[in-house]
Amino acid sequence: MFLGVNTLSLDAKGRLAIPVKYRKDLGAEDGSGVVVTVNPHDRCLWLYPEREWHPIAQKVARLPTFKPQNKVLQRLLIGYAEELKLDGQGRVLLGRALREYAGLGKQVALVGQGHKFEIWDAEAWTRNQDEWLEAFRDPEAGLSEELAELAL
Repeated sequence: MFLGVNTLSLDAKGRLAIPVKYRKDLGAEDGSGVVVTVNPHDRCLWLYPEREWHPIAQKVARLPTFKPQNKVLQRLLIGYAEELKLDGQGRVLLGRALREYAGLGKQVALVGQGHKFEIWDAEAWTRNQDEWLEAFRDPEAGLSEELAELAL
């Protein structure tokens, strides 16, 4: 399970060094890789282990394309997806299109989301936290049924 927020640097080529504690679960030891694609809801990236990504990609690819939202989701998730391998130093090279989509600068936040990571520009991550907390505290927003039943 991928947890926590890690602030990391992108090098001049766009390489991101994955923290050592996550490399095994991302396939660095068995030769499998990761898939990075865009988050269609927020200006950040999603990083999945290949084994987690493939069932998602298959489901998205099978959606009926005559529905506009399905086609947009396919274009974004599958169209931007890049299969990557961690190099010998545990880095992945994020392509220019992905970096531009997410507005990534030199500092990024790698945010654990259980079965995947989000990759945010570090400043955008910090800026959005206050907005998310305010929205979550808004009594008018109400909780989803799933959240209302969740005991934390």
